[in-house]
Amino acid sequence: EMATFELYRRSTIGMCLTETLDEMVSNGSLSPELAIQVLVQFDKSMTEALESQVKSKVSIKGHLHTYRFCDNVWTFILQNATFKNEENQENVGRVKIVACDSKLLTQ
Repeated sequence: EMATFELYRRSTIGMCLTETLDEMVSNGSLSPELAIQVLVQFDKSMTEALESQVKSKVSIKGHLHTYRFCDNVWTFILQNATFKNEENQENVGRVKIVACDSKLLTQ
């Protein structure tokens, strides 16, 4: 059994899922217990998909505005960041990166 972090719930897809589940619980079409199970499965599925299906590498350059290390989780705030892979380059004004040790995901 894999332990998970709730890192992906604040992504766009995670927030949309949470909003939809909240609406379904509010109108009585889903129990709160099942909604929580769906979110836990979402965390596990995102972790597994990123580990097994994402093969591309990205380099990131930017101005490090803030960094923090707390409870084995790194948080970085970059300004004027440039993301580069083999084909594309994207400039982003401000980005927050949350990173944890993958060894913490297995028990």
